[in-house]
This record gives sequence, structure tokens and C-alpha cells, in this order.
Amino acid sequence: MREGPALKLKYNLLMLFLLMLCLHESNCNPSEYQQDQGSALSESSIEPILPAASPSVEPQPFLPSLAPSPLTPFTNKSVPRLSGLCKLNFSAAESMISITSVDCLANFAPYLANVMCCPQLQATIEVLLGQTSKETGFLALDGTLAKHCLSDVEQILASRGASDDLQHLCSIHPSKLTEASCPIRDVKDFESSVDSSKLLMACEKIDLVNECCTQRCQNAISEAAKKIALSGYGVSSMDGAHNINEQGSRIDDCESIVRRWLALKLELSTSKKVLRGISNCKLNQDCPLTFPDIHHVSTNCGSKANNVTACCISVDKYVSHLQKQSFTTNLQALNCASSLGVKLQKANITKNLYNVCHVSLKDFSLQESGCLLPSLPSDATFDLSSGISFVCDLNDNIAAPWPSTNQLPGSSCNKTTKLPALPAAASGQSGPHGKWPAFTLLFTALLALATLI
Repeated sequence: MREGPALKLKYNLLMLFLLMLCLHESNCNPSEYQQDQGSALSESSIEPILPAASPSVEPQPFLPSLAPSPLTPFTNKSVPRLSGLCKLNFSAAESMISITSVDCLANFAPYLANVMCCPQLQATIEVLLGQTSKETGFLALDGTLAKHCLSDVEQILASRGASDDLQHLCSIHPSKLTEASCPIRDVKDFESSVDSSKLLMACEKIDLVNECCTQRCQNAISEAAKKIALSGYGVSSMDGAHNINEQGSRIDDCESIVRRWLALKLELSTSKKVLRGISNCKLNQDCPLTFPDIHHVSTNCGSKANNVTACCISVDKYVSHLQKQSFTTNLQALNCASSLGVKLQKANITKNLYNVCHVSLKDFSLQESGCLLPSLPSDATFDLSSGISFVCDLNDNIAAPWPSTNQLPGSSCNKTTKLPALPAAASGQSGPHGKWPAFTLLFTALLALATLI
């Protein structure tokens, strides 16, 4: 893009932010923000208008508003263009579809994909298949119908404001709606092959706080999946490395069938709780960020480098790339800090760069002002007065832990593993706290967009 239009767009984005801020304040005259427009354009850099953080005051969780409702037509709905061939019972999962459309809001879906949008989309599809099996008797679609139905799901969500590229964003293909390599798709065959009462007992009252460690429901799902994966196959036929890999893939596909069966048997709210809870257990085990090459950091921070200022500038620039990728949960941030620490140690950096350069957990999540999401399942919400918002965990001024050895830390379930005090769980308060935090995410997003042009 040419410099003139780019500068104009950056200016318009800034004016949009100021206007939104103006509308958010109770005693505000919008004309005040129209003054001195020339001086605004003449500035080569604009400092973020954020309040100074007080170290003596413990930050509180808040709901950062992605956009105030007066300026964004979130309530507008278009008519989806459906295939007319899909027989999924969309009305049975209406509430799930509504939540997904907000979690996957078009402009912010890429930043919420890992922690919110894609887990909710996957759960919605599994609930749709489970609920539809009440009428069809099958927990999977054939390939042709799967293609039409996945397209219809995406069309329905897009008509409600969600991204129209969810298949690519969440790596969900039509095969995800079939039985894939799992040998069972019929509800009756499934129930005759597994201990369904044991499975229900393990998952109908899932404990979200302890499930990731006890794996009570997850183990029950795995056990059922293994039984149906091996149905019709002799044990001897599964010998060999190739067949072992094939067996692992088949078990994964059968776990999807098990989750759909749970969505058939459990109440809708319980199904969502179970499916999202299991999903969060898995996503909290890994770091979703992609680490760029660390050459500049290793050069400026290695054993032969003595300039602390140059070192920390390199670290700051490196971390700034991470902050543009995705929101992370507090546990993911711990994993990311450990992964990067190991990477740096392997580059012969022995000093604790997190301590020297004051790197904290919030530096591993989108936006410099800090927004780690709670480790428990959460969703974005829509309100006519405040717009789109979600709960952030701002008790995150915790130094990132530098690995003591060249190994990733043990599971957080290991009680002997000493981790730093984790950010406190969000309190679930129902509105923005103060006039500045409500716009922190929006302002950062506008600046990020401007820098990409």
C-alpha cells in the first residue's frame, strides 16, 4: 500500500479509537476529539494512552471490551446460503451455535482461535452430530454429507458475525464429521461394544478443576475408544510399527465418536462443560506460540556479551513478536516461558534473561498491557451496552520462570514441582472495571493493524 493511504488509514484507526473512548465516557463531547487533527497527523509516533500501573495495588480481573455496541453492528444478521442437503439438527444446538459465533468473531478469531474459538467450534460440531444421531441412529456422516454440513455450519456462523474461514483457521475438514478410520458409527453398535454406564458415570459430573490431573473422564473416553477401535481386529493383526501407528490414529478417530455419543446422552449444558473441559486440559499442556530464530538474542546475550542494555533490547524485540500471535492462558504462558528458556539455554545462554530483562508471564500473550486468560474454559460474551468482552486474568505481574535444567518442567499436577504463584483465577465479574481497561484490547488491536499496513 502507498504511504499516503496507509498514513490515512492509521489516522482513521486512531480517530476510531478516540471516538469509541469518547462514547464510552459519560460526560464526553465528541467534538473535543476532533480538535488538533493536524498535529495528530504530524506526530511520527503515538504513545498508547494507558494509566500508569501502581505496583502497590494488585490488579483485578476485568472484561476488556472488544468494541462498544454503538459503533459495531454485532446484532446484524445475514441470511446464510445453505446447501439444503445437510440434515444436522441445528435447532438442537442453537445455544452452542450462538456462543461459537461470538467466540469466533471475525476480526479477532485468529487471536482467540487456540484458546476459545476452535475448542468451542469443535465442541459444537460434536454436539450437532450427537444430537442428530437421536433421529438418524448414526454418530457420523458420510463424506458427501460431511462436506455440505461443514460448509453449512460455517455459513450459519458467518451470518452471525463469525469468521468465514473457520475451516482453515481451526484445521477442521469434512473428514472430522465422518467416522474416519473408526470401525463403529452406529449408536446401537457403540452401546453394545462399551460399558456405557461406566462412561456416563465418569463424565456426567466432570470436575473442571481436577479433571486435568485425575483424568477421570478422559481415561473413560480413551478406554471406550480403544475397545471400539479394536472391534473386528485381531490383536496379532495390529503388530508392527506401521500397524501401531495405524492403531493410534484409529483410537483418536474413535475418541471423537465417543465424545459425540456423550453429546447424545448428556444434557446440552453438561455436554459443553465436558467437551470444553477436556479440550482445555489438552491445550494447557502445550505452548501455542511459534518461536522465531533466536540468533540476535544469542548474539547479544551470550557468554561473551557484556552489554546488558543491548541484550535486553534484543529480548524485548523478540518477545514483541510473540505478543502479536495469540492470547494464551496462564498455564500456556508458563509452558511458553519454559520452552523459550530451554531454547535459549541450548544456545549457551546461562544467565536468567527473564530476571535480567524483567520478562513476565503476560509477555507471552497478546497485547503488551497483559491479558492472560484463565486456564478453565471461558467464552466471549455479547452485551448490547458493552459489546464483545471476555474475562482476563490480570494478576499476572509474575516473573517468567527460568528453567533450572535443560528440560521442560514437570506437569502442574506434580505436587513436588515448585511453580511460581499462578495468576489468580478471574472472578467472573460482569462488566468492565474502569474506563481505560475496557479499551486496552481494542487499542492494541488497532495499533497492530496499523503496523501491518
